[in-house]
Amino acid sequence: DDVREGVITYRIAAHAGDLAKGHPGAQARDDAISRARFDFRWRDQFNLALDPERALDFHDQTLPAEGAKTSHFCSMCGPKFCSMKITREVRAAAEQGMAEKAREFIEGGAEIYLPEQAKPAAE
Repeated sequence: DDVREGVITYRIAAHAGDLAKGHPGAQARDDAISRARFDFRWRDQFNLALDPERALDFHDQTLPAEGAKTSHFCSMCGPKFCSMKITREVRAAAEQGMAEKAREFIEGGAEIYLPEQAKPAAE
């Protein structure tokens, strides 16, 4: 087990070094696991981890049911406070708000610069 820990430690250090050197493959791997995390693709996260077995073991310690591998939250924050879920909701609300404002803009004549309105005379 100590040898395995040493190998994984080496892999983590080597990956950090590759990132620091700007190795495109290392960045692509980090980007892929980040996308998998944001999309709640648990199996992809396990497979992309530097130690897939350990990642699965850690997950199963807190969420052992098979259905937890398709859940859209983790055990850290739970379903109500999941930062990924909240980010999705904020993005959806912003997208909807932008669509409404775009529609208002078009309905209002789609003018960027409106003519200046006459100011009342100074007394």
